[in-house]
Amino acid sequence: MSIQDIGSLGEFVAALATVITLIYLSAQIKQNNLITKAQFGHGLTQRLYDRFFNTAKDKEFAEFIAKDWAAEDLGDSETSRVTWFSIMLLVDVFDVYDKVKQGLVEEKHLDMRVHMLSTGIFRSPIGNRVWKFWSSVRDEEFVTWFENNVLNPTAAKEKMEKLRTENPELYGTDKSGNTIFRGLESEVD
Repeated sequence: MSIQDIGSLGEFVAALATVITLIYLSAQIKQNNLITKAQFGHGLTQRLYDRFFNTAKDKEFAEFIAKDWAAEDLGDSETSRVTWFSIMLLVDVFDVYDKVKQGLVEEKHLDMRVHMLSTGIFRSPIGNRVWKFWSSVRDEEFVTWFENNVLNPTAAKEKMEKLRTENPELYGTDKSGNTIFRGLESEVD
């Protein structure tokens, strides 16, 4: 074996090592992307858990959440709280929608929020004012999506009907006095 043959063999080994290194780096990048996606998803889920936990542990917060936000007798401080809570929900949806579009989180994170928001929070007078103000900062694609999936009472009615059909044990015949569902109950029955 000549020096030239050994040199050629060395170049082949170096080329093979480069290919193996690139395959390894590709696998590492893919794994890193999956970990990042999981961390984003965990963070989004944690936001919901925190809200649920606060509702369960804080009586005042639970009473605030249980209020009829469409009622005309809300005081100034309650109106302010509803406004800020609605803004927080919108910012959360903005963030999740953008992350889904970027492929950073699964669509189920957005579906959970749409399910909760389609109950009527943004069809209340305060929620509607908040939406009208903040919709101007979003592109037309998002505005159309939000209005079709959250504000459209027909879409909300269809979701409620699907839930009732799929989970009859969760929906008894008793109705709450809370009108947060803004007529969806009577429309579904």
